[in-house]
Amino acid sequence: MTSGVPGSLVGELLPSAHRPEVSVSAPRTAPVRRFLDRLSLPERTFVTDALRTETVGGVVLLLAATAALLWSNIPALHHSYETVSHFHLGPTALGLHLSVAHWAADGLLAIFFFVAGIELKRELVAGDLRDPRAAALPVIAALCGMAVPALVYTVTNLAGGGSTHGWAVPTATDIAFALAVLAVIGTSLPSALRAFLLTLAVVDDLFAILIIAVFFTGRIDFAALGGAVLGLAVFWLLLRKGVRGWYVYAPLAVVIWALMYHSGVHATIAGVAMGLMQRCTTREGEECSPGERVEHLVRPWSAGLAVPLFALFSAGVTVSKGELADVFGRPETLGVVLGLVVGKTVGIFGGTWLTARFTRASLGGDLAWGDVFAVASLAGIGFTVSLLIGGLAFEGDAVLTDEVKAAVLTGSLIAALCATVLLKIRNARYRNLVEAEERDEDRDGIPDVYEEDDPAYHLRMAEIYDRKAAEHRRIAAEKAAEEASR
Repeated sequence: MTSGVPGSLVGELLPSAHRPEVSVSAPRTAPVRRFLDRLSLPERTFVTDALRTETVGGVVLLLAATAALLWSNIPALHHSYETVSHFHLGPTALGLHLSVAHWAADGLLAIFFFVAGIELKRELVAGDLRDPRAAALPVIAALCGMAVPALVYTVTNLAGGGSTHGWAVPTATDIAFALAVLAVIGTSLPSALRAFLLTLAVVDDLFAILIIAVFFTGRIDFAALGGAVLGLAVFWLLLRKGVRGWYVYAPLAVVIWALMYHSGVHATIAGVAMGLMQRCTTREGEECSPGERVEHLVRPWSAGLAVPLFALFSAGVTVSKGELADVFGRPETLGVVLGLVVGKTVGIFGGTWLTARFTRASLGGDLAWGDVFAVASLAGIGFTVSLLIGGLAFEGDAVLTDEVKAAVLTGSLIAALCATVLLKIRNARYRNLVEAEERDEDRDGIPDVYEEDDPAYHLRMAEIYDRKAAEHRRIAAEKAAEEASR
């Protein structure tokens, strides 16, 4: 079966050759839809490249988080961690004399959101989300994967008498961290499942951005906000005029970021807005779009510097037996853990199943619902955006902020362990699916599964088998001659 839309997670209707025969008088059989089926070759190549980069960035992120925990928990080093985190730098006259941790969260993380904006734009104009049918599954799954964790957190805190301010903390998925876990455990997920996870994370990022913009914006300085909007308009105009040069855009981006910071709207929104303005479609004579070129240049700075530094100065919470026990004893922190581990899994799996049930879709690629459940549990790894929202939700309460960060780390670790167990159970089946996707017996650089409808492919394979048959006949004749001469 071929995919109806390149890169779509929901395939087209089954070809007539695969539809059941029905008599004229029999009621028409509802068309069968497939999702999580094999990706088209161009989208498979794009997803593979994107996930390779995300995986490397995730490993660096994992190392940074580990370094933060060690730095803040080794008694001889703890004071130096606090000193560096709270060291202030920047121009006081411009109101930007901020701590290192503040710069990492509001400044460097804007680079991460800039890349997220480009990814989202690409998905909207050239990827899965451009087609409503293909977009329905990941969008609904992502929405359920955010609504259910928020509900779990809220119910837990209402029942336990805690604060509901942190409802948004367990709603985010960290795709880089999730892929780093996959890299560490060595699980070979089929490309369709990996693409599903990637698209889920992109949609997840979009709604996380909206949550930050709507619910964590305090007093608005309309003069500064107007200046930021004007700067964005200039940025957009320069892009449309085809002006090139980082020396033009980088200073302008810093000015826009500073104005957005002073406006009261979270400064990372500036990064998202500039990312969404990039053109992510190709024109005649272009091998790739300007947005893809910019993403290729900026992503290493995001994955290798911005996000790891944010993790280094955000994940450094003191961990002891008593504090770990408090994670499960306080409603705010328990709500975060349950939201990530239970809410994410139930929300994404439930949203996917309901979408398939009411659209009469079926799983493709010899996958089972247990595979979807395993990926849903993997989405419970919330780190970067969860830590950011945790700091915003409980701003002013340093103790609770640190406890919520510990809860994010604990919940993410539990989700990673659960996903590891579930994925390992099916790992042998995944390896077979990946080997089938990558098999290239005619050695033309294109996997065989993408050439099954090409007559030329079958002629090449016939020639290969004829040569092999001739070689076996020759060997058989030689062996028979040897037997006769004895």
